[in-house]
Amino acid sequence: MPARRPRISQRQTEERMLAAAVTQINAAGLTVSLDHLSFEAVISAADVSRTAAYRKWPSKELFLNDLVRELARAATPRAVVENASWGLIAGLVLADADRLADPAERWALGVDLMRQAADGDFAVMHASAEWRTYLALNATFLSITDPALRAEVQAALAAAQQRFVDGIASGWQLLAGLLGFRLRAGVTSFDTLAAMISASVRGLVLMALADPAIASDRLEADPFGGGVAPWSLAALGCASIAAGFLEPDPDIVWDEARAVALRSAMAAESLPAAGS
Repeated sequence: MPARRPRISQRQTEERMLAAAVTQINAAGLTVSLDHLSFEAVISAADVSRTAAYRKWPSKELFLNDLVRELARAATPRAVVENASWGLIAGLVLADADRLADPAERWALGVDLMRQAADGDFAVMHASAEWRTYLALNATFLSITDPALRAEVQAALAAAQQRFVDGIASGWQLLAGLLGFRLRAGVTSFDTLAAMISASVRGLVLMALADPAIASDRLEADPFGGGVAPWSLAALGCASIAAGFLEPDPDIVWDEARAVALRSAMAAESLPAAGS
């Protein structure tokens, strides 16, 4: 007859159960589960026949596999400097492009655009339920037991990440072309800059889920010599990275011809590339 297990308190039971569960999760990884999703409820919401749905997916498991693939392919927002800040850029340049001939003015404008673009990207990601799902899938897809499905989801996530980095790279190249910046020696491409900025913003989005103050707090400061302004952590991180990657392009001459070219480019919504 096996020995009776000594009685322990509820508190000890709680501690042992949670510790054992944490140990198992740390060994196997936190899993992503869609078991709470009702296939029947999805059929009803989609307004399709049960026959058609079950013909396509004979089991809920097959449907959930396709759903994970769809989540992995989810579109990601493009860099805000490419779109939301365009009105600001156009207004400043078309109002007085000649002021860009002053290096101090040009730097101050660049710092302000960096700050606003970073805040815009962060706000889009922080407010998006789709982004939270996308980030969660990035963190947990390795728990998918089917090797083929796991590899497919990994490839889809990598492709979505590359689209996001391409958007950020395009936005920063646009900004550099406007302000006469270039990549510092040894930095191979704007993709490198974009990957670093992407990592910084994503990390802060994850942190802000637990600590909302990260999204709302602002520091009144002049960290980059562009004038005192309200800086978020996201903006500070992005501008710090950009300041380390970019420098004024000595080959660009800021004369009247450059000002005219900028006005024409703004009217056509097509800015010159950095170094042109």
